[in-house]
Amino acid sequence: MISQGPSFGGGFDFMFTLIPIIIIIVFVIVIIGAISRGARHVKNATSPQTSLYAKVIAKRMEVRNHSNHHNHNDMMHSHNSSRTYYYITLEFDNGERKEYLDVKNLFGLVVEGDTGYAAVQGEWIVAFQRELESR
Repeated sequence: MISQGPSFGGGFDFMFTLIPIIIIIVFVIVIIGAISRGARHVKNATSPQTSLYAKVIAKRMEVRNHSNHHNHNDMMHSHNSSRTYYYITLEFDNGERKEYLDVKNLFGLVVEGDTGYAAVQGEWIVAFQRELESR
């Protein structure tokens, strides 16, 4: 009888097929996300800047955490970082409300209820000129 060597069964072959497919899918998702973020940034940066009369309706912040773990010389290292994004919601004369990403550090300079002229560029708020109340 001729020996054909050890047989690991169908499950072992299946894992060698499944793992590379999962890695490729994750890689494609990461690439698509990076391209999408880059395209959104370019779109906002190239959008015309408009100045509109508006009222500050709300402010919010979002903290995004990122963790990286890697082995270096058989020692596990981790790197944690976070980034805070600030958003300002405006209401316009026609009643429309829209939330904008604060890219010019206006978050601490405006208060809910402020009225004035907001300079917006795509999905960004880039300036806010508060209307001074006459006394």
